[in-house]
Amino acid sequence: MEVLSSRILIRPVDPGRSRRFYRDTLGLAIYREFGPPDDPGLVFFLGQSLLEVSGHAGEEPAGGGAGQLRLWLQVRDLAAEHRRLAAAGVAIVRDPQREPWGLDEMWIEDPDGIPIVVVEIPPEHPLRRDQRGARTAP
Repeated sequence: MEVLSSRILIRPVDPGRSRRFYRDTLGLAIYREFGPPDDPGLVFFLGQSLLEVSGHAGEEPAGGGAGQLRLWLQVRDLAAEHRRLAAAGVAIVRDPQREPWGLDEMWIEDPDGIPIVVVEIPPEHPLRRDQRGARTAP
């Protein structure tokens, strides 16, 4: 399979509320807007991916919904995002903390309860270093 593009699709219970959360509260930039002006679908930039918030939860087939879906959002300054989101009234499910795997994570939820992990990669973490030079020739 050759994947040319991808996006995460969310069918919210209250589309207006979810659009406001992702656009206004999280501050995601809009890539595309489509559909009727009074109830548009929005596609947001999500780093190297896209997030589409469109339709209504009632349109999902049986067994649909959040299930195992999680969003993972990497930010530059987790402490600043924690302060900003708390001031905006976002419920912080879990305050920022260093995980055993070395990433700093905070947990929040969207208006429909979809878990969102907000992550900062500390400067000393291996993800910040180019590991190609660390390889040795056989």
